[in-house]
Amino acid sequence: MSVKARLIVLFAALLLIPVFFTPIWSITLYAPQYPDGIGMHIWLDDVTGHERHDIRNINILNHYVGMAEIHPEDFWEFEVMPWVFAFMIFFGLMTAAVGKTWLLFTWIGLFILLAIGGLADFYYWGYQYGHDLDPRAPIKVPDMSYQPPLIGSKELLNITAHSWPYWGSLFIGLSMIGAMFAYSYDRWLRPKSEESGKSEKQEARNAA
Repeated sequence: MSVKARLIVLFAALLLIPVFFTPIWSITLYAPQYPDGIGMHIWLDDVTGHERHDIRNINILNHYVGMAEIHPEDFWEFEVMPWVFAFMIFFGLMTAAVGKTWLLFTWIGLFILLAIGGLADFYYWGYQYGHDLDPRAPIKVPDMSYQPPLIGSKELLNITAHSWPYWGSLFIGLSMIGAMFAYSYDRWLRPKSEESGKSEKQEARNAA
């Protein structure tokens, strides 16, 4: 790997540090009783309300339709994900220090697997919460499920749910793009630039 590519990888690895300090996803619900919206932020190791009592209010809404309550301690992912991202940072720093292309290629592969696995797990979580309903719920609508959207907006009875990536996801995406750019730079851009430079020098010599 070239020095420039290694510096890009170093910066991309450091971009993952803010993920520990900002939410990676946000879900907002609008209902007649909550016209200003209530919502939750999903972090690497926690789930919190947009406002102080939002999780409690979401659990109240869930109770009426038979959905399970949301409690951070019920998610095994919150125990694992901080370690996963700590490893990704370490692997990126090691790749920048060692400078081997196969390490960079492996890091990009891990990014892709992490993105696919994270979205699949998030979808499964939403599916379970939206379909595994308590039959004793006060409100029962035949064949109705309450799975929130993976990305985007969705109408659920009189509730509008919005689900979007948050700042943490932006840092993850930028880090992944940086890793891919570093690989592309060494694989295609730098050779073309060097070849162009050689051609210009040869033309200058011929002209002289």
